[in-house]
Amino acid sequence: MIVSSVSAYYTLFILEEPFAVCRLPAETPSPDWAKENGLLALIRTSEELSIVCREEYPPLDVQAEKGWRAMKVQGPLEFSQVGVVASLAVPLAQAGVSIFVLSTFETDYILVKGEWLACAVDALRRAGHQIRHELNS
Repeated sequence: MIVSSVSAYYTLFILEEPFAVCRLPAETPSPDWAKENGLLALIRTSEELSIVCREEYPPLDVQAEKGWRAMKVQGPLEFSQVGVVASLAVPLAQAGVSIFVLSTFETDYILVKGEWLACAVDALRRAGHQIRHELNS
Protein backbone atom coordinates (compact mmCIF):
# COMPACT_ATOMS: atom_id res chain seq x y z
CA MET A 1 0.00 0.00 0.00
CA ILE A 2 1.33 3.45 -0.91
CA VAL A 3 0.46 6.35 1.36
CA SER A 4 -0.31 9.39 -0.75
CA SER A 5 -0.23 11.96 2.03
CA VAL A 6 0.80 12.24 5.64
CA SER A 7 -1.61 14.08 7.92
CA ALA A 8 0.48 14.40 11.09
CA TYR A 9 1.88 17.76 12.07
CA TYR A 10 4.88 18.26 14.32
CA THR A 11 6.52 20.96 16.38
CA LEU A 12 10.18 21.52 15.56
CA PHE A 13 12.73 23.48 17.56
CA ILE A 14 15.54 25.30 15.75
CA LEU A 15 18.87 24.68 17.50
CA GLU A 16 20.88 27.88 17.72
CA GLU A 17 24.37 26.65 16.89
CA PRO A 18 25.55 25.73 13.39
CA PHE A 19 26.77 22.19 12.74
CA ALA A 20 29.31 20.39 10.56
CA VAL A 21 28.96 17.01 8.87
CA CYS A 22 32.39 15.39 8.84
CA ARG A 23 33.90 12.38 7.07
CA LEU A 24 36.88 10.41 8.32
CA PRO A 25 38.36 7.06 7.27
CA ALA A 26 36.42 4.08 8.65
CA GLU A 27 39.29 2.89 10.83
CA THR A 28 39.70 6.28 12.58
CA PRO A 29 39.16 6.02 16.36
CA SER A 30 36.48 8.33 17.75
CA PRO A 31 38.30 11.67 17.97
CA ASP A 32 38.61 13.65 21.20
CA TRP A 33 37.04 16.71 19.60
CA ALA A 34 33.83 14.71 19.01
CA LYS A 35 32.99 14.36 22.70
CA GLU A 36 30.63 17.14 23.68
CA ASN A 37 27.23 17.74 25.15
CA GLY A 38 24.32 18.58 22.89
CA LEU A 39 23.73 17.20 19.43
CA LEU A 40 26.56 14.87 18.43
CA ALA A 41 26.30 11.87 16.11
CA LEU A 42 29.01 9.35 15.22
CA ILE A 43 28.08 6.80 12.58
CA ARG A 44 30.61 4.20 11.53
CA THR A 45 30.30 1.98 8.48
CA SER A 46 32.86 -0.15 6.68
CA GLU A 47 33.42 2.83 4.33
CA GLU A 48 33.62 5.81 6.67
CA LEU A 49 33.18 7.44 10.05
CA SER A 50 30.65 10.26 9.80
CA ILE A 51 30.37 12.81 12.56
CA VAL A 52 27.80 15.55 13.07
CA CYS A 53 28.97 18.09 15.63
CA ARG A 54 29.08 21.79 16.35
CA GLU A 55 30.70 23.63 13.49
CA GLU A 56 33.71 24.86 15.47
CA TYR A 57 34.90 21.44 16.69
CA PRO A 58 36.45 19.67 13.67
CA PRO A 59 40.12 20.49 13.07
CA LEU A 60 41.06 22.10 9.76
CA ASP A 61 42.51 18.84 8.39
CA VAL A 62 39.15 17.02 8.69
CA GLN A 63 36.85 16.85 5.65
CA ALA A 64 33.82 18.79 6.88
CA GLU A 65 30.74 20.31 5.30
CA LYS A 66 29.95 23.26 7.57
CA GLY A 67 27.02 25.59 7.86
CA TRP A 68 24.23 23.13 8.71
CA ARG A 69 21.34 24.19 10.96
CA ALA A 70 19.34 21.64 12.92
CA MET A 71 15.66 21.38 13.74
CA LYS A 72 14.63 18.94 16.46
CA VAL A 73 11.22 17.29 16.21
CA GLN A 74 9.41 17.50 19.54
CA GLY A 75 9.35 14.04 21.02
CA PRO A 76 9.32 11.45 22.20
CA LEU A 77 8.19 9.76 19.01
CA GLU A 78 6.92 6.20 19.07
CA PHE A 79 8.69 3.68 16.83
CA SER A 80 5.27 2.73 15.47
CA GLN A 81 4.67 6.24 14.08
CA VAL A 82 4.70 6.08 10.29
CA GLY A 83 5.73 8.91 8.00
CA VAL A 84 7.37 11.30 10.45
CA VAL A 85 10.37 12.01 8.25
CA ALA A 86 8.22 11.93 5.10
CA SER A 87 5.89 14.60 6.51
CA LEU A 88 8.93 16.85 6.88
CA ALA A 89 10.99 15.77 3.88
CA VAL A 90 8.24 16.07 1.27
CA PRO A 91 7.48 19.79 1.78
CA LEU A 92 11.20 20.52 1.97
CA ALA A 93 11.86 18.61 -1.26
CA GLN A 94 9.01 20.46 -2.94
CA ALA A 95 10.65 23.73 -1.85
CA GLY A 96 14.01 22.57 -3.24
CA VAL A 97 15.65 22.25 0.19
CA SER A 98 18.23 19.47 0.62
CA ILE A 99 18.22 17.77 4.03
CA PHE A 100 20.40 15.59 6.22
CA VAL A 101 18.39 13.48 8.68
CA LEU A 102 19.42 12.03 12.04
CA SER A 103 17.26 9.85 14.24
CA THR A 104 17.66 9.02 17.91
CA PHE A 105 15.71 6.71 20.19
CA GLU A 106 13.28 9.52 21.05
CA THR A 107 13.14 11.88 18.09
CA ASP A 108 14.38 13.02 14.68
CA TYR A 109 16.57 15.92 13.61
CA ILE A 110 16.34 17.61 10.22
CA LEU A 111 19.46 19.50 9.16
CA VAL A 112 19.45 22.05 6.35
CA LYS A 113 22.19 24.36 5.09
CA GLY A 114 22.05 27.69 6.91
CA GLU A 115 21.28 29.69 3.78
CA TRP A 116 18.16 27.51 3.27
CA LEU A 117 16.86 27.73 6.85
CA ALA A 118 14.33 30.53 6.21
CA CYS A 119 13.01 28.71 3.13
CA ALA A 120 12.79 25.45 5.12
CA VAL A 121 10.91 27.11 7.98
CA ASP A 122 8.48 28.69 5.52
CA ALA A 123 7.89 25.37 3.70
CA LEU A 124 7.33 23.47 6.94
CA ARG A 125 4.93 26.10 8.28
CA ARG A 126 2.96 26.05 5.02
CA ALA A 127 2.72 22.26 5.43
CA GLY A 128 1.14 22.74 8.89
CA HIS A 129 4.13 22.22 11.18
CA GLN A 130 5.03 24.58 14.03
CA ILE A 131 8.56 25.96 14.25
CA ARG A 132 9.98 27.35 17.49
CA HIS A 133 13.36 28.34 18.83
CA GLU A 134 15.45 25.96 20.90
CA LEU A 135 14.14 24.83 24.26
CA ASN A 136 16.20 26.16 27.12
CA SER A 137 16.56 23.02 29.18
